[in-house]
This record gives sequence, structure tokens and C-alpha cells, in this order.
Amino acid sequence: MVSQISVVINTFNEEKNIRSAIKSVDWADEILVCDMYSEDKTSEIAKKMGAKVVFHKREGFVEPARNFAISKASNEWVLVLDADEIISPDLAKRIQEIVKKTKSHDFIQIPRKNIIFGKWMRAAGWWPDYQVRLFKKGQVIWSDMIHSQPETTGQGLTLPPEEKYTIVHNNYQTISQFVERINRYTTVESEELIRTGYKFSWKDLIEKPVSEFLSRFFANRGFEDGLHGLVLSLLQSFSFIIVYLKVWEKGRFKEENITISDVKLETERSGQSINYWFKEIAKSKSPFSNFLKIFRGNK
Repeated sequence: MVSQISVVINTFNEEKNIRSAIKSVDWADEILVCDMYSEDKTSEIAKKMGAKVVFHKREGFVEPARNFAISKASNEWVLVLDADEIISPDLAKRIQEIVKKTKSHDFIQIPRKNIIFGKWMRAAGWWPDYQVRLFKKGQVIWSDMIHSQPETTGQGLTLPPEEKYTIVHNNYQTISQFVERINRYTTVESEELIRTGYKFSWKDLIEKPVSEFLSRFFANRGFEDGLHGLVLSLLQSFSFIIVYLKVWEKGRFKEENITISDVKLETERSGQSINYWFKEIAKSKSPFSNFLKIFRGNK
């Protein structure tokens, strides 16, 4: 058993995933599960598998409970894992080597392999998806903002973007799961947006989701993941619509004067951006350019 490593796993209703997560780190000195009072058997399973279980009040997302969980860890090194993630065997060996030998590094960036709808996503910003998950206690702190990146101090080390060194993330498995999380996350995101002083503009209902789609599907080459890349780019752009609609909702659905000409102008602007990317991809040697020719009726 490796000394000096505490694994911290935050959970809520994760009875389907917690076994595999714990099993993948059973070499660690301590496994600590911080549960948000699950309504299933998550905490019972964790205890039976030898994990120490602590509780944190229920939140709509994990970040507020992350620092609390880390504070309960007993060892110098902390490995943070989500319940739907597992540590690959090669990564486990590498982590143990780092903890035994390194004296100059305070935190480690680890690539994450996202499995979404049954496919390893390698484009659209999903790979290598580096995560700061291994660190000396006190060197990494999370904010309470949803999906925030942690603040680090000291010297970092980045593992190479190789499959053998990945955290395997069994991410979205169904469309329903994605939609459920969209509803939960966008409520938090809309509240955070309002706290920054943002004032709702109907134009953002067009500009923001289109920008997100273009970024994911074209700029980050989501098309290389085929239909999966298209679907995920569309779903993520849809989430932006929901965020801004919830801001509008919190403003009691205030009416704005909008003309057909206004909408036409905004959609034309978005159309220009879309056409730009179609032209850029068509000029490239990407296999996707052949699809574009068929799509546009070109022989």
C-alpha cells in the first residue's frame, strides 16, 4: 500500500459508480468519500469498501464541497476523483512514483479521457482536458464557482497526453442525463451571471449559443468526432440558450421591443460567422471538407 496519499471523492446519489471509482484507487493510504446526503446507497457502499465517509450539506454542484472534503484528508498528497471517474492502472503506478520520488513539484496536471454516449471524445475541447487532481495539501484551492479551475501555488508537473496516463471519465451516458444536468447547472450559471452584474439582452440568445457551437464544432474541430461531435456541440450551445433564458426569467420575463429587422440583422451576423467556418474547412484537407461539398451540392 502506498503511503502519504489520500483520495478524495465527492458524491451525491452515485451508487452505480462509486464501486469502480474506489476499486481503481484501492492502493491508496486513505480513501475519503464526502457525500451530500445521498438518497441511495452511496455512503453504505463506500463504507463497506473501506472508505472513510464524511458529509457535507447538499449543493447543486460539487465545488462548494470540494475544499471541505480536502480539508478532511489526513495525508500530505491528495488525489481528487469524481465518482464517475476511474484511475487507469498505468496512471496509478505513475502517481505512486511521483509521490515517492518528487521533491520539486507541488501539483500535477493529469489528462482526462471523456467517454460520452459511448465514445472517447478527442475533439471539441474534450481532449486532453487536463485536470489538476494530484497535489500537496494546501497547494490547490477551488473556488465556489461552478466548473471553476482551481487556484494553484508552487511548481507544477504536466503528464503527457497519453491514454495510459488518463483519468477515465465515464461522462454523459444518455441524452436524458445531459438534459437533466443542463437544467441543474444552468440555474447555478444564471445566478452567477447575475451576480457579476450582467443585464439580459435578447441578442445573447442568438449570439452566445452560435458562438459556443462555432467554437466547439469548428474552431476546436468537433467535426472530427463525427456525429458525436455535432450532437455535443449542439447540446452545449443549447445550454447557453437556457442560461440566458433563466436570467430573463429571474427578471420576471421583462418585455423588450424587437422587430423582425432586429432579428434578421442578428441572424445574418451569425450566418456570416457560420459561412466563414464552412469556407475555411472546405479549403482544408480535412475529410470533413468532402462532406461539405456534398452538403452544399458541389460536385
